[in-house]
Amino acid sequence: MIPDPTAVAASRPSEQEKNSQGEAHSSRAVNHSEDESGNENRQKSVRRRKRTHKGLENVKRKNAKASRSSVSRAGGSHSRRRHVEAVTLFEVITMGRSAMQAVIDDWIEAYVTDRDTSLLDLISFFIQCSGCKGVVTAEMCQSREDSDVMSKMVEELDEVAGLQYKKFLAFPWILTVTWPMDMDSVEYPLIQSGPYGRWFHSEFCDFVSVLVAQCQHSVIFDSYLMNTLISLLTELSNSYVRAFRHTCTLAAVKLLSSLVSVALSLSVGIENSQKLQAVQKTKTMRQKSTPQLERIQKKITEEKKAEIEGMMDIIFKGIFLKRYRDVLPEIRSLCMEELGLWMKLYSSVFLNDSYLKYMGWMMHDKIPDVRLKCVLGLQDLYGDPLLLPKLDLFTSRFKDRLISMTLDKDNEVAVQTMKLLVLISKMSDDVLSPEDYKQLLQFVYSSQRPLAATAGELLFSRLLNTFAPAADNQDGMNEEEAHKEQTFARLKALLQFYQDSELHKHVVYLVDSLWDCGGALLKDWPTLTSILLQDPSSQSPEQAVLVEILVASVRQASEGPALAGRSGAKKVMSAREKKVQIDDCSKLTEHLLPVLPKLLSKFSGSPDIVASLMKIPQYFLPECPEAENTQVASSLMAEMGTVLNLHSDPAVLEAAARTYLSLCGEETAWCSMAQTARDTLVQGWVDQLTALLEDSVKDDSFSADEEKTGEILATLKKLRAFHNCHDLSRWNLFDLLSPLLSAESSQGGAPPEVLLEVLQCLCYSMLWSLNTSGETLTSKDKAVAQRLQLRLLSERSHHYLSHPDHSVRLQAFLGVCDVLTAHSYQLHVWDPSCCGPLLYTPSPKLQRALLTFVCGHVFIGADCDSQSSVSENSEVERLEDLHKRRNLLVAYCKLIVHGVLEMSMAAEIFMYYMKHYNDFGDIIKETMYRTRQIDKIESARTLVLCLQQLFVRLKREQESGGRPQPGVQTFTSIKELARRFALTFGDLVKFRECVVMIHRNGIEFVFQEFSQTPETPTPLYLSYLTILSEFSSKLLKPDKKTVFSYLQKHTAEHIVDLREECWQPLIYYRASLLAAAEGEDAVSYVSSDRKLNPPSRSPFSKQKLEGSKSPCPFSPVESKLSKVQRSSFSLSLQEKTTDTDPFSVPVEPPARRLTTEESVLSTGNEVDDDTVEVEL
Repeated sequence: MIPDPTAVAASRPSEQEKNSQGEAHSSRAVNHSEDESGNENRQKSVRRRKRTHKGLENVKRKNAKASRSSVSRAGGSHSRRRHVEAVTLFEVITMGRSAMQAVIDDWIEAYVTDRDTSLLDLISFFIQCSGCKGVVTAEMCQSREDSDVMSKMVEELDEVAGLQYKKFLAFPWILTVTWPMDMDSVEYPLIQSGPYGRWFHSEFCDFVSVLVAQCQHSVIFDSYLMNTLISLLTELSNSYVRAFRHTCTLAAVKLLSSLVSVALSLSVGIENSQKLQAVQKTKTMRQKSTPQLERIQKKITEEKKAEIEGMMDIIFKGIFLKRYRDVLPEIRSLCMEELGLWMKLYSSVFLNDSYLKYMGWMMHDKIPDVRLKCVLGLQDLYGDPLLLPKLDLFTSRFKDRLISMTLDKDNEVAVQTMKLLVLISKMSDDVLSPEDYKQLLQFVYSSQRPLAATAGELLFSRLLNTFAPAADNQDGMNEEEAHKEQTFARLKALLQFYQDSELHKHVVYLVDSLWDCGGALLKDWPTLTSILLQDPSSQSPEQAVLVEILVASVRQASEGPALAGRSGAKKVMSAREKKVQIDDCSKLTEHLLPVLPKLLSKFSGSPDIVASLMKIPQYFLPECPEAENTQVASSLMAEMGTVLNLHSDPAVLEAAARTYLSLCGEETAWCSMAQTARDTLVQGWVDQLTALLEDSVKDDSFSADEEKTGEILATLKKLRAFHNCHDLSRWNLFDLLSPLLSAESSQGGAPPEVLLEVLQCLCYSMLWSLNTSGETLTSKDKAVAQRLQLRLLSERSHHYLSHPDHSVRLQAFLGVCDVLTAHSYQLHVWDPSCCGPLLYTPSPKLQRALLTFVCGHVFIGADCDSQSSVSENSEVERLEDLHKRRNLLVAYCKLIVHGVLEMSMAAEIFMYYMKHYNDFGDIIKETMYRTRQIDKIESARTLVLCLQQLFVRLKREQESGGRPQPGVQTFTSIKELARRFALTFGDLVKFRECVVMIHRNGIEFVFQEFSQTPETPTPLYLSYLTILSEFSSKLLKPDKKTVFSYLQKHTAEHIVDLREECWQPLIYYRASLLAAAEGEDAVSYVSSDRKLNPPSRSPFSKQKLEGSKSPCPFSPVESKLSKVQRSSFSLSLQEKTTDTDPFSVPVEPPARRLTTEESVLSTGNEVDDDTVEVEL
């Protein structure tokens, strides 16, 4: 706490004789405060960790003088209070609002008795709330204008003492706050995470408001309390310490808000006085009371109001104008939030253009929360009709900015801005122009549902809610006709808007946007269907849009607002929403079940409309009473069968197949009827196709005219669409259609369109057979027959991978990949106790053909992935082609992940990881992850195989004289690919064996079958070691020693001259191992390795001087040896190197030789490294 200053005693004439004693007492208080503060600061840090809800540890005072200003009301004499532990103002925050009022009342009583001491307690409260753990001292100031005093107002830091201090004037006090330098790095109460920070913010604001509310009738007008408090907050809000600036700015704006409440109450008093005076004037002289007292009271109230407004003006100019542009976003945000509140509550002073401009300026702030607070404040202003005249200039000035904020990158800001514009549109019709409305209404197609729903509200209020029947026609029509006419007018306006927007594939999103505000209109299915049935035309665009609106509203009522590509919808429905959804489904089923056959009959000639209408039965409620009407259900089935016999459009067939799948469910009331109708349709198509094929396919040759081919194609499309959703195995379509794949003719076999449908049908048939293996494979003969079908399909698909038609090739590849993947899955999940599918392994030719197909159709072009076969076409076509290529790659990678193909087959795919990273990098990376989960060693071998194949291809191209070869990458790209592979090994301990295996395999790849001759002094693939060095950083320290020893074993048999340029890859690789072992980089080792020895010094004497930088095998990776061992090594080395090149690598000592297995398995037995000095 702040000690009682010496100057307080000195300023009182009655206590002048006690001056010296007071000074001594004050100095003791200061020293005690400093010591006590240090202890308390330590307690604060401990208790904050232990008990978050307690906040900062509070200062406890036991002297009676301080107790008078802060202790809560309690009985007892003054002598008893001395022994009661006092409650500081900071502790009041933890006690709630009721205790806060009682303690503040006590503080006011203490302030009246001794205002200096009480005021110092209040000052200490705000400093404590800032999280300050330092010491505060105070001294008196006699005059504000003292130039010497003002020159001492500083805020500096003492780096030697590790303290910061701020000296400022809070008249009549000169306060000095000292705190540790690391205060900015500590969370102060306002920004602490979790519930404590939010709770402290609320309680702190309540304290300020309660303080002003309790003082508004007394000490607030004494020209002492508020002056000191405002001076304190002004000085601390200008501090460069964030804690002071944030806390005191919040206190200042909340203080101004509380003063606004006081000014409002005073305004009410002035109005009451004016009304009373007006009443007194109407009375007679005998009835009149003395008006002089009333006039005096009114004058006093007006003076108080003017004084309050003066305080508000000082706070606004001294604090707000400096802090609303603060570097801290939280400060800017709270300034804008309170400014909107001031304008709303005290519009006579704050609601003018001089204050509104700050709101407009801060709408350009880069922080979303600041912009959001501005928009929310403006919503309160525009929502009050009485305040609109004062906003005209602001609206005209910042209207464009508000419209542009609907495109804000922050979704909440965009939504609230749209709500503000909807409010402006409702309050004033002439503010937004037609161009503005055209721009805003397009947001009904936004991907964010809250924004789209708000734009839908604007659309509904602007266009759809303004139609009503004419007054002269209301008398001649009943209520139902009037409602129908109004609905028709609204629908007509909606159709006009939809057609003008030119987004003809987004009806579902338009309906979803209007659902919250115009749900009653969209769920008026009787009116919609009556309009469709009464219109004589059946081919108009308006009819098609109305049908789409009908289907979209049915889907919305049944499934809710979950749409693909639109986010922000509620994921969990409440009980009330579920009940509403069930009621809507019951209503639509009850109405549309008997009406839908009529609609299908009327629009049977339009494939697009019929395809939309076919989707409606998918949303019927089976428990509806109308569903038990078999006559209505049979009528619907008959009409659907008629439509299917007329159309073979893919959209109609897909919708019909899904609808029959929904109707054939076991829980539906019309299950048996729907199954019978479906079986009848399929049987008719099979009979028709059998008759057609008997005439067209004879002796393995296909011969059919154009008309018959069209019939075959139409029937195949129907069977393919239904086979996708339904199990048609009992019709044995595989045996029926497989001859078409073997049939040939002079034109090259069946037409591509027929082959495409046949391949899809056979794929579906095989998938259904594999899926139901547990039920259908009751004997071994059936299992053998199934494997024969699988082999036949694989062989024929292999044949059609080279078909001239591109779509046939794609379907053959996707079909065989899906079937093989499903077969592998069934082998893993089937029950061994019963008969299951037999193992089938694709032939090596088929495996190579699949790999060749992927490389030839997915990784197109030799340049980067931005180049593709459709680069010259439109962006949409490019994306569609990319989507198809990604599907092909995914289908092939599934074969590897599910074990159909060997893991080594992925090496060719991994080669393109960097080259086509933007298009396929995510798929290849996921394949690496999945294969590593299956077998991490084999997966690492696949990466090694990938790099080695690329390197060999590069070498062959160099040896062939530079002739370009397919699939060849540059050395730099191969090295970068190795670096990216190395980054995938995150956990060094987990992948320890994998990384060691990569290095071991790489060393063997370089030195295997190498015989050193004068013509070939270095291995052919020596430069591969540079690529291998990218994995050195992933080795553990013991493994680096082991790998280095393994490398020395292979290089010891050859003469290695490190001065030759041809051995640079070996130098670089060794350096990467040594640098990694010693914590240095490879470049420094390379530079030291390449440094030639002076002529007068032998290599071994250089080794003794340079130690670990020696290129000799006796490097820091050698284990610790005794002196006897070192001397023996010295002798052996001297003997072995007498007849060799002094710069060659000598043979490794027998004591350190390791076999291949030991180099990998003995990593845990390595000991710490030391420099081995070799003496001659």
